[in-house]
Amino acid sequence: MKKGEDTIHAVIREMNEETGLKKFKVGALIAEDFWKNNDGAVHHRFFYEIYVTETLNEWEYQPTGGGEEKGLTFHYFWISSKNETELVRGHGDYLDYIF
Repeated sequence: MKKGEDTIHAVIREMNEETGLKKFKVGALIAEDFWKNNDGAVHHRFFYEIYVTETLNEWEYQPTGGGEEKGLTFHYFWISSKNETELVRGHGDYLDYIF
């Protein structure tokens, strides 16, 4: 989150910057936690329901937020069960809440 930014606006901004999606609605807060990364950094995380109203089944997007992601291309696709694909540590922590 940027300084002074509330969580809902951060979700909207991050969804736009990270996925390129524009047609979605932010739903309820699913979970909030403090998560320790492998490098020792502690992240305050918020997990919201997102209802996507229009998109492809798969797409690629180059994030626009800058920083470490500059020059990367992300490949997105939808999953229908928790164990359908392996995620990076911490990224699937609350999938049980939506499946």
